Amino acid sequence: MRVYLPCTLPALARVATVGELGPAPLTGYAVTPALIEWYVSGDTEELEYVALTEAARDSLRMLATDRADGVEVAARRVVVAVDVPEGDVSVSADLDERARVRLAAAVPLARIAAVHVDDLSAVKDVEAAVAALPAADRGDDDARFTVDGVEANELLWYATQEIPDLVG
Repeated sequence: MRVYLPCTLPALARVATVGELGPAPLTGYAVTPALIEWYVSGDTEELEYVALTEAARDSLRMLATDRADGVEVAARRVVVAVDVPEGDVSVSADLDERARVRLAAAVPLARIAAVHVDDLSAVKDVEAAVAALPAADRGDDDARFTVDGVEANELLWYATQEIPDLVG
């Protein structure tokens, strides 16, 4: 099963160093039965894009959390696509989180299929979205517009062999 895991560049560097994405449990996004039912007209590719987008939103929150904790982190969203056995995936019962899943174990580097990362041209939009998150969470419509606007930047696809170049 393809699962999209939100990440950051420092966390991706740890993956390259230790050989796995963790620690568990990990929250990710995938094409779940609830997502299929909700998005009736979508094909698999469209549904995977929805899951990827949800993971990118969580990556934005991870950036904000890292910065609040004093971690210096580049303003680029990162999503790691992994292929894991369906039995390793627990689907969320919350209908508001149709694509959300949990992985009970760390994911070895060998299960990573690809990495999706913002282009450097997106940094300004990502910075603005990270700054707007608190106000967006309080219901500010302008801040929500800024946070949603970052999704206009498509994530670039990278093969696993390119991870050292991304984090180096």
